[in-house]
Amino acid sequence: MIRRYSPPDMAGLFSDESRLAMWLEVELLAVEALAEIGAVPAADATAVRQRAPKVDAAFVADVEDRERVTDHDVAAFVDVVQARVGGPEASWIHYGLTSSDVVDTALCAILVRAAELLVDSASELVVALRARAKELIDVPVAGRTHGMQAEPTTFGVKFALWALQVDRDRSRLRSARRAVGVGKLSGAVGTYSNVDPAVEAFVCRALGLEPVPATQVIARDRHAEYLYACASVGATIELIATEIRLLARSEVGEVEEPFERGQKGSSAMPHKRNPVLSERLCGLARLLRAYATAGLEDVALWQERDISHSSVERVALPDASLLACYLLRKATALVSGLLVHPDRARANISDVVFSQSVLLALVGAGMSRDEAYRIVQRDARAASATGRPFRDVLAADSEVPLEVSALDTMFDLGRVLRHRHGFLEALDLIESGGGADADGLPAGARVPSGGGAISGEKTASAAWDTGATGATGATGGTSGTGGTRGTPR
Repeated sequence: MIRRYSPPDMAGLFSDESRLAMWLEVELLAVEALAEIGAVPAADATAVRQRAPKVDAAFVADVEDRERVTDHDVAAFVDVVQARVGGPEASWIHYGLTSSDVVDTALCAILVRAAELLVDSASELVVALRARAKELIDVPVAGRTHGMQAEPTTFGVKFALWALQVDRDRSRLRSARRAVGVGKLSGAVGTYSNVDPAVEAFVCRALGLEPVPATQVIARDRHAEYLYACASVGATIELIATEIRLLARSEVGEVEEPFERGQKGSSAMPHKRNPVLSERLCGLARLLRAYATAGLEDVALWQERDISHSSVERVALPDASLLACYLLRKATALVSGLLVHPDRARANISDVVFSQSVLLALVGAGMSRDEAYRIVQRDARAASATGRPFRDVLAADSEVPLEVSALDTMFDLGRVLRHRHGFLEALDLIESGGGADADGLPAGARVPSGGGAISGEKTASAAWDTGATGATGATGGTSGTGGTRGTPR
């Protein structure tokens, strides 16, 4: 992965130095395990550990030089390590092992650490989304299906749903961490023909891994699960970024990406404030998604193993880890600093979004559903075509047997959004740990309850009735353009 999209802490895990250092640790632990069971003199194991080389750029270069001769990276590595350790004790390096004992176990140890970074980054995004959900729960916005206005929702509901989905991604990442948190030192076809199972147990225990039955390699469904979890993160962030792009369009204008002092949106058009970060996240999600397919295609290896997966994983596993980490952290900054324009969002809501409420009122008054549907459909179309308020068209229609008070109820924004706080209840389950573990149902895996209705709450009702939308919160503030935004991270 190019440096532009490589968070340094994640990139460090997949550097050549890190990879070879983990190989070396597996080799050293294996020698110590052999000493533990009496197969190697204890003094020899101590000497090997003491004389073990430092894995730095020079060591990496030596291994690469040797590989030009061996055409085998692990064999080259073993040769260089034995030469650096020196003496007869060096012969115990790689004793009874096959390359995949070292490579697969070391790779899994690295992936566990990578998964931990991803879980932490996902948690930061959940926190940011939850904060914006609470800040914006009372800020109405048109809900849209098929790109067309449907019924009202709120910005807080959008952010709450995103938070719940990222929490599910976090659970998948935790599950993937367990899936790859394994090791094997069981020899050429996994039968422990030349190595005692106690060696595997010793090494895995020291690395915090679980020993598992295997062929020559650890089964690749585990790595595929990890790659899917990363791809799922990308899909969720693409969902969020796509919505931001749609709401940021000039003719909609309900949100804006953070725009810093000195930033330029276009080299040619000074007025431009393009949603470039959201677009970048969408693009990278496409790349990340492709690695999940590569991981699945690595599962079906020939018999006890072939090496077709190796070249794929050298690219896919580091790149997917880096991209998922980058996406999570950039998405956190994006949603935290997103500028929301409540007045524009409120003004954009067409009154035809109350058509279902009118339909149900007519059915409740005794009209057949089809007849009611045709009347409401006709009047909504007339309102849209003429620019007249939908409510006025209905009131003037002799076929609509509804009193003025009934129409007032149908067009009450507070009524249709009275259950919005149920989405925050689902977020509270995350806060209490209800969604922390993938072994159980994810937090929010239920229909939000009807709690938090605003009927009887005079202040809230007045805000809805007048169209006021001054929603601010602990993380929000009022911008110079009439919007609210969170504190950028």
